[in-house]
Amino acid sequence: MKTVARFLRRDPIEVEPWAETCGQIRPLIEEQDEAAGEVHHVEIHDAKLHYHAQTDEFYYIIDGEGTMVLDDEEIELHKGVVVYVPRGVKHKAVGKLTVLTVCIPRGVLHDVHEVE
Repeated sequence: MKTVARFLRRDPIEVEPWAETCGQIRPLIEEQDEAAGEVHHVEIHDAKLHYHAQTDEFYYIIDGEGTMVLDDEEIELHKGVVVYVPRGVKHKAVGKLTVLTVCIPRGVLHDVHEVE
């Protein structure tokens, strides 16, 4: 019988990053943690346009400036901005950005559909 943790604490410095659709990702709360969602620390660069069929995402811009393409619109991003991206919306961030993404429900890494 698996015991679910009462809480989780992770330091981004202790998590080895790897390349994903948006750039370098550090999964801080992962699918295997069985939390309600996932939290990723992402260094955005060379992001590819993609969407999620079953996952909503919240982007919090920790640092940097750039833009985000959301379907046929483009919005400005800078430190402190929060963006909600509902499932099904094609999106990508452009620029040099450090972002915290919250993905609900968990399982987002199995739900990435690249369109470019």
